[in-house]
Amino acid sequence: MKSSKTTNFAAVPLRQVNEPERLETLHSYNILDTDPEQVFNDLAQLSAFICGTPMSLVSLIDTERQWFKARVGLDMQQTPREHAFCQYAMRAPDVYEVADAALDPRFAENPLVTGNPNIRFYAGAPLLSPDGQPLGTLCALDTVPRQLTSDQREALRVLARQVMAHLELRRVRAQLDDERQKLDGVLRMANSTGDSLFSSGRAEIFVKQDQRLVRVTTAELQYVEALGDYVNLHTTRERLTVYGTMKDFEAKLPGRDFARIHRKYIVRLDRIVAIEADAALLDDSSANGSIRTPMRVPIGSSYKAGLLNRLTLV
Repeated sequence: MKSSKTTNFAAVPLRQVNEPERLETLHSYNILDTDPEQVFNDLAQLSAFICGTPMSLVSLIDTERQWFKARVGLDMQQTPREHAFCQYAMRAPDVYEVADAALDPRFAENPLVTGNPNIRFYAGAPLLSPDGQPLGTLCALDTVPRQLTSDQREALRVLARQVMAHLELRRVRAQLDDERQKLDGVLRMANSTGDSLFSSGRAEIFVKQDQRLVRVTTAELQYVEALGDYVNLHTTRERLTVYGTMKDFEAKLPGRDFARIHRKYIVRLDRIVAIEADAALLDDSSANGSIRTPMRVPIGSSYKAGLLNRLTLV
């Protein structure tokens, strides 16, 4: 790699930022205090390898701390912001490099220099959001003075852009998941409302019986039986014979509760107590609670598969 002449990057003027806006942007990524993720660990590892340093960090600057999303060669998860080299580096116009922190008046008394981890060399590339807000840095650190080559500096810039790209991808995925959850909630509400309207609108039917209209609650209806031009409605209380066709009644009854199981029979699904060969056994309990022998209703061969699909089988 090509070498580069020493430059005191710490003396480079740092840009001013609107701190409330910067923090709002940082928090919009919902990244702080999250678990380690392999992609960020890999980029930090690659940064250390390329720069030839024992330590590398993906560092994000919060209100009072710098927090590390990824770290190589360092045990601590965060440090006070006042001790962070990255709070300066993130506002630099380019890679911010400190060749020997012990000789730099800005950092010579920093606890991270005078004590563990004994930083002497620092180089950090800013992590900039799409709207230019500095969020932190990808940085490389060493315990001995050194200087990056121009190629190493360029590689650090490239890797920092990759860190930012993955932060953006992570945020977009989270936004999509949030929108999907909101949509699912809306659909559940719509379905619930639809079910309520369906139930209230179809919970009962009126049939003509002996020159009068009789209300039949569908919950009491056990099955419907075709009888020529008439049908028998078998309820828990009585049997009603009315003029009509099976097609008419199939359209009027709530489809989620009833199933056509034979050309001559429509049954209420929750009345089925057993399936035996080609017949359904229906609960024939009367309204007063007396239990009778289950009613046996034939299942047409062309209807059987559809019926079994409607039932919960384990």
